[in-house]
Amino acid sequence: MSPAEPHVDAPAASRLGSAAEPCTDNSAEPRIDTAAALGRAAHRVERRIDDLVRPPHGPGLDAWRVLDLLADGDGHPMSEIAGHAMVPAPTLTKIVDRLVERGLVYRRPDEIDRRRVLVLIAARGWTLHGELAPRVAAVEREVRDALGADAARVLAALARL
Repeated sequence: MSPAEPHVDAPAASRLGSAAEPCTDNSAEPRIDTAAALGRAAHRVERRIDDLVRPPHGPGLDAWRVLDLLADGDGHPMSEIAGHAMVPAPTLTKIVDRLVERGLVYRRPDEIDRRRVLVLIAARGWTLHGELAPRVAAVEREVRDALGADAARVLAALARL
């Protein structure tokens, strides 16, 4: 491995799959379809996390994203949660309704702007988050390991896209 090549943990990388496609232009380097590689990697990681957080063990992937955001202890407005969970507002309303029914979160009016409603994590939500977060963190650690020494820089660059 040359100094310019990033270190990649082969076992972790193999669990995430290969993004390279067969070489079609006779060059020594395989052609990588960036959008497809990112899409496949995101799909695989989401599928692994969904396996950990889907019912009956947890609330499901989209609801997990909501719960994980709320685990910062702050109340969040629906618009902010929708952006974080990457779901449209009507879908988020259904997700939050289900989380409220399960006693995992609750709604309350914003004390500063009474027109706005905040969603907060409830005691049962804290408990569930505490059970699931270490498992999700293990998957995320495997992703960072697969990305190698440049993981923080790569993930920061992806977050800016």
